[in-house]
Amino acid sequence: MTFRYALELAYRGTNYHGWQIQPNASSVQEEIEKRLTQLMGNIPVSVVGCGRTDTGVHASYYVLHFDSDKELDVNQLAYKLNKMLPGDISIFSARQMTADFHARFSALSRTYHYFIHQKKNPFSLDSLHVISELDFDAMNRAANYLLGKQDFTSFSKLHTDVKTNICTVSEASWSQITKDTWCFEIKADRFLRNMVRAVVGTLLEVGYGNLQESELLTIIESKDRGKAKLSVPAHGLFLVDIRYPDFSVSKK
Repeated sequence: MTFRYALELAYRGTNYHGWQIQPNASSVQEEIEKRLTQLMGNIPVSVVGCGRTDTGVHASYYVLHFDSDKELDVNQLAYKLNKMLPGDISIFSARQMTADFHARFSALSRTYHYFIHQKKNPFSLDSLHVISELDFDAMNRAANYLLGKQDFTSFSKLHTDVKTNICTVSEASWSQITKDTWCFEIKADRFLRNMVRAVVGTLLEVGYGNLQESELLTIIESKDRGKAKLSVPAHGLFLVDIRYPDFSVSKK
């Protein structure tokens, strides 16, 4: 009999070349699989994540699943993994799930935050320092063009292996966190590689006054990555939420 488990976790992506395992580079997936394999008596364990995050991108909430031939004590599993994992990866909980649960394909939506700060602060290393003044009202009006079901090729990394570049964005807006800190929140059913960072980079150009609000729609309709602006650095980006139909499908 096979048992399926989900882990809820967080990680700071600074020291990793993204979530996904890759040759000759450290990844969050590799760290977790290595520790799970040790816990299972060196029986190899493969995990499936809710999605990719690129080099340097963080996740304050992330979900993965894996299968085991053994029924595990979920409380001990989370506790033991946390003792084994480095300090920049933290397991919140372990749950036994039904066999049809899939960390990636069962997800209904994902939410990202991108942080910027306008005053130099040594405690804002996971945020982009922007010196120039920004028109956040214009940026929010431009962000409205992102809403709905559209082809986001203009904001996607080129030559990816996805079947479609169509995404449905349900939320996209800037909000002020403190006097000098702002956050861009975007929620969609799916995201393309580099999409959020390209969107933020383009919205910043609206805020600087270098791009008209309505030009965002023109960029989307062009389906041309060359029309959008430069992507912002990875260190200000966080995956913050993944929603599933009902996490109560877990057995424990």
